[in-house]
Amino acid sequence: MCASSFLSLAQADSKGPQQAPGDQVQSSTPNTTHRVIEPSVLYFGNPVGVVSSLNEAGTSNLAPISSFWALDNLLVIGLGSDGHTVANLRRNPELVLNLANGETWQTVEKLGGMTGADPVPTSKRKGSRFIANKFEAVGWHPLPSDTVAPQRAAELPVHLEAKVTSIHDEPDGLSIVYARCSRVYAADELTVPHTSHVNPERWSPLVYNFRHYFGLGERLGIAGHAEVS
Repeated sequence: MCASSFLSLAQADSKGPQQAPGDQVQSSTPNTTHRVIEPSVLYFGNPVGVVSSLNEAGTSNLAPISSFWALDNLLVIGLGSDGHTVANLRRNPELVLNLANGETWQTVEKLGGMTGADPVPTSKRKGSRFIANKFEAVGWHPLPSDTVAPQRAAELPVHLEAKVTSIHDEPDGLSIVYARCSRVYAADELTVPHTSHVNPERWSPLVYNFRHYFGLGERLGIAGHAEVS
Protein backbone atom coordinates (compact mmCIF):
# COMPACT_ATOMS: atom_id res chain seq x y z
CA MET A 1 0.00 0.00 0.00
CA CYS A 2 1.40 3.42 -0.95
CA ALA A 3 1.93 6.31 1.50
CA SER A 4 -0.99 8.29 0.08
CA SER A 5 -3.30 5.37 0.75
CA PHE A 6 -2.17 5.27 4.37
CA LEU A 7 -2.79 9.02 4.63
CA SER A 8 -6.28 8.69 3.18
CA LEU A 9 -7.10 5.92 5.64
CA ALA A 10 -5.75 7.95 8.54
CA GLN A 11 -7.81 10.98 7.52
CA ALA A 12 -10.93 8.86 7.17
CA ASP A 13 -10.34 7.32 10.60
CA SER A 14 -9.89 10.72 12.21
CA LYS A 15 -13.26 11.91 10.87
CA GLY A 16 -15.26 8.74 11.41
CA PRO A 17 -16.94 7.59 14.62
CA GLN A 18 -14.86 5.74 17.17
CA GLN A 19 -15.95 2.18 17.94
CA ALA A 20 -16.11 0.91 21.48
CA PRO A 21 -15.75 -2.71 22.63
CA GLY A 22 -18.99 -4.54 21.91
CA ASP A 23 -19.97 -2.44 18.87
CA GLN A 24 -20.98 -4.54 15.87
CA VAL A 25 -19.75 -3.67 12.40
CA GLN A 26 -21.13 -5.20 9.21
CA SER A 27 -18.30 -6.80 7.24
CA SER A 28 -17.98 -7.25 3.50
CA THR A 29 -19.35 -10.77 3.91
CA PRO A 30 -23.16 -10.37 4.03
CA ASN A 31 -23.84 -12.88 6.79
CA THR A 32 -20.87 -12.11 9.05
CA THR A 33 -20.56 -9.37 11.66
CA HIS A 34 -17.56 -8.32 13.74
CA ARG A 35 -17.28 -6.38 16.96
CA VAL A 36 -14.45 -4.64 18.77
CA ILE A 37 -13.08 -6.61 21.73
CA GLU A 38 -10.23 -6.14 24.21
CA PRO A 39 -8.94 -9.65 25.06
CA SER A 40 -6.43 -9.92 27.90
CA VAL A 41 -4.18 -12.14 25.75
CA LEU A 42 -3.72 -12.67 22.03
CA TYR A 43 -3.24 -16.43 22.01
CA PHE A 44 -5.24 -17.10 18.86
CA GLY A 45 -3.60 -20.51 18.50
CA ASN A 46 0.10 -20.75 19.32
CA PRO A 47 2.31 -23.86 19.32
CA VAL A 48 3.63 -24.95 22.71
CA GLY A 49 7.28 -25.60 23.50
CA VAL A 50 9.48 -26.22 26.52
CA VAL A 51 12.76 -24.28 26.68
CA SER A 52 15.79 -25.95 28.21
CA SER A 53 18.36 -23.49 29.54
CA LEU A 54 21.44 -23.88 31.70
CA ASN A 55 21.22 -23.13 35.41
CA GLU A 56 24.13 -21.50 37.22
CA ALA A 57 24.88 -24.87 38.83
CA GLY A 58 25.25 -26.50 35.41
CA THR A 59 21.91 -28.33 35.49
CA SER A 60 19.14 -27.83 32.93
CA ASN A 61 15.99 -25.83 33.61
CA LEU A 62 12.69 -26.44 31.80
CA ALA A 63 10.16 -23.69 31.04
CA PRO A 64 6.95 -24.04 29.00
CA ILE A 65 6.30 -21.28 26.45
CA SER A 66 3.69 -20.46 23.82
CA SER A 67 5.16 -17.32 22.25
CA PHE A 68 7.66 -18.27 19.57
CA TRP A 69 8.03 -18.59 15.83
CA ALA A 70 10.70 -19.40 13.25
CA LEU A 71 11.95 -17.71 10.09
CA ASP A 72 14.39 -19.98 8.25
CA ASN A 73 16.73 -21.08 11.08
CA LEU A 74 16.06 -18.00 13.23
CA LEU A 75 13.95 -18.60 16.34
CA VAL A 76 12.14 -15.66 17.94
CA ILE A 77 11.02 -16.39 21.49
CA GLY A 78 9.00 -14.20 23.87
CA LEU A 79 9.70 -14.48 27.60
CA GLY A 80 9.17 -12.55 30.82
CA SER A 81 12.17 -10.34 31.55
CA ASP A 82 12.31 -11.26 35.24
CA GLY A 83 11.97 -15.00 34.62
CA HIS A 84 14.59 -17.62 35.40
CA THR A 85 14.97 -18.61 31.73
CA VAL A 86 16.00 -15.11 30.62
CA ALA A 87 18.52 -14.92 33.47
CA ASN A 88 19.96 -18.25 32.36
CA LEU A 89 20.18 -17.13 28.72
CA ARG A 90 21.94 -13.89 29.62
CA ARG A 91 24.59 -15.91 31.44
CA ASN A 92 24.81 -18.82 28.98
CA PRO A 93 23.28 -17.97 25.56
CA GLU A 94 22.28 -21.49 24.55
CA LEU A 95 18.96 -23.32 24.62
CA VAL A 96 16.92 -26.23 23.39
CA LEU A 97 13.37 -25.57 22.20
CA ASN A 98 11.56 -28.86 22.80
CA LEU A 99 8.27 -28.98 20.90
CA ALA A 100 5.26 -30.55 22.61
CA ASN A 101 2.48 -32.71 21.18
CA GLY A 102 -1.02 -33.36 22.46
CA GLU A 103 0.00 -36.31 24.60
CA THR A 104 2.18 -34.12 26.81
CA TRP A 105 -0.19 -31.26 27.67
CA GLN A 106 -0.76 -32.27 31.29
CA THR A 107 2.96 -32.37 32.02
CA VAL A 108 3.46 -29.05 30.24
CA GLU A 109 0.72 -27.53 32.40
CA LYS A 110 2.38 -28.96 35.51
CA LEU A 111 5.66 -27.32 34.51
CA GLY A 112 3.84 -24.00 34.27
CA GLY A 113 3.42 -24.01 38.05
CA MET A 114 7.16 -24.43 38.69
CA THR A 115 10.09 -22.05 38.57
CA GLY A 116 13.83 -22.47 38.79
CA ALA A 117 14.11 -19.10 40.55
CA ASP A 118 14.39 -18.84 44.34
CA PRO A 119 12.69 -16.74 45.59
CA VAL A 120 9.73 -17.15 43.26
CA PRO A 121 9.30 -14.06 41.00
CA THR A 122 6.17 -12.02 41.66
CA SER A 123 5.24 -12.30 37.98
CA LYS A 124 4.77 -16.06 38.23
CA ARG A 125 1.21 -17.32 38.43
CA LYS A 126 -0.37 -17.85 41.85
CA GLY A 127 0.71 -21.07 43.52
CA SER A 128 4.01 -21.40 41.64
CA ARG A 129 6.81 -23.04 43.58
CA PHE A 130 10.58 -23.35 43.29
CA ILE A 131 11.76 -26.67 41.86
CA ALA A 132 15.48 -27.26 41.43
CA ASN A 133 15.21 -30.39 39.24
CA LYS A 134 12.21 -30.12 36.94
CA PHE A 135 13.14 -33.19 34.89
CA GLU A 136 12.84 -35.30 38.02
CA ALA A 137 9.74 -33.47 39.25
CA VAL A 138 7.70 -34.31 36.12
CA GLY A 139 9.25 -37.70 35.40
CA TRP A 140 11.01 -36.71 32.18
CA HIS A 141 14.43 -37.93 31.11
CA PRO A 142 17.27 -35.62 30.00
CA LEU A 143 19.24 -36.34 26.83
CA PRO A 144 22.63 -34.80 25.98
CA SER A 145 22.68 -32.15 23.27
CA ASP A 146 25.25 -31.96 20.48
CA THR A 147 25.81 -28.25 19.89
CA VAL A 148 24.64 -26.62 23.14
CA ALA A 149 25.00 -27.30 26.86
CA PRO A 150 21.32 -27.51 27.99
CA GLN A 151 19.81 -30.98 27.82
CA ARG A 152 16.96 -32.16 25.61
CA ALA A 153 13.69 -33.66 26.92
CA ALA A 154 13.35 -37.28 25.75
CA GLU A 155 9.57 -37.32 26.14
CA LEU A 156 9.04 -34.49 23.64
CA PRO A 157 9.16 -35.44 19.94
CA VAL A 158 11.12 -32.52 18.44
CA HIS A 159 14.24 -30.77 19.77
CA LEU A 160 15.69 -27.57 18.31
CA GLU A 161 19.14 -26.77 19.65
CA ALA A 162 19.89 -23.06 19.29
CA LYS A 163 22.43 -20.37 20.16
CA VAL A 164 21.18 -16.97 21.28
CA THR A 165 22.34 -14.05 19.12
CA SER A 166 20.60 -11.23 21.00
CA ILE A 167 17.99 -10.41 23.63
CA HIS A 168 15.77 -7.36 23.17
CA ASP A 169 14.08 -6.02 26.31
CA GLU A 170 10.72 -4.29 26.00
CA PRO A 171 9.75 -1.63 28.59
CA ASP A 172 6.76 -3.62 29.86
CA GLY A 173 8.66 -6.56 31.33
CA LEU A 174 8.95 -8.66 28.18
CA SER A 175 12.09 -9.93 26.48
CA ILE A 176 12.43 -11.08 22.88
CA VAL A 177 15.13 -13.72 22.42
CA TYR A 178 16.69 -14.27 18.99
CA ALA A 179 18.47 -17.58 18.49
CA ARG A 180 19.90 -19.48 15.53
CA CYS A 181 18.95 -23.14 15.34
CA SER A 182 22.10 -25.29 15.24
CA ARG A 183 20.60 -28.80 15.22
CA VAL A 184 17.20 -30.46 14.85
CA TYR A 185 16.16 -33.79 16.33
CA ALA A 186 12.83 -35.39 15.41
CA ALA A 187 11.26 -38.66 16.56
CA ASP A 188 11.71 -41.35 13.90
CA GLU A 189 7.98 -41.86 13.45
CA LEU A 190 7.53 -38.21 12.48
CA THR A 191 10.01 -38.23 9.63
CA VAL A 192 9.88 -39.33 5.99
CA PRO A 193 12.31 -42.29 5.76
CA HIS A 194 15.73 -41.55 4.24
CA THR A 195 15.03 -37.78 4.11
CA SER A 196 15.22 -34.75 6.42
CA HIS A 197 11.52 -34.05 5.94
CA VAL A 198 8.90 -34.13 8.68
CA ASN A 199 5.67 -35.88 7.70
CA PRO A 200 3.00 -33.24 8.46
CA GLU A 201 0.30 -35.91 8.75
CA ARG A 202 2.20 -37.47 11.65
CA TRP A 203 3.30 -34.33 13.44
CA SER A 204 0.53 -32.85 15.56
CA PRO A 205 1.82 -29.96 17.69
CA LEU A 206 0.21 -28.98 20.96
CA VAL A 207 -1.63 -25.67 20.44
CA TYR A 208 -2.34 -23.04 23.10
CA ASN A 209 -5.67 -21.42 22.24
CA PHE A 210 -6.65 -18.69 24.74
CA ARG A 211 -5.14 -20.74 27.58
CA HIS A 212 -6.83 -23.94 26.44
CA TYR A 213 -4.86 -26.85 24.99
CA PHE A 214 -5.72 -28.34 21.59
CA GLY A 215 -4.22 -30.69 19.03
CA LEU A 216 -4.56 -30.44 15.26
CA GLY A 217 -7.60 -31.58 13.30
CA GLU A 218 -7.60 -33.07 9.82
CA ARG A 219 -5.51 -31.52 7.07
CA LEU A 220 -7.39 -28.88 5.08
CA GLY A 221 -5.01 -28.34 2.18
CA ILE A 222 -1.40 -28.18 0.99
CA ALA A 223 0.61 -25.00 0.42
CA GLY A 224 1.95 -24.51 -3.08
CA HIS A 225 5.58 -24.62 -1.90
CA ALA A 226 5.20 -27.68 0.38
CA GLU A 227 8.07 -30.18 0.11
CA VAL A 228 6.03 -33.17 1.27
CA SER A 229 2.66 -34.15 -0.14
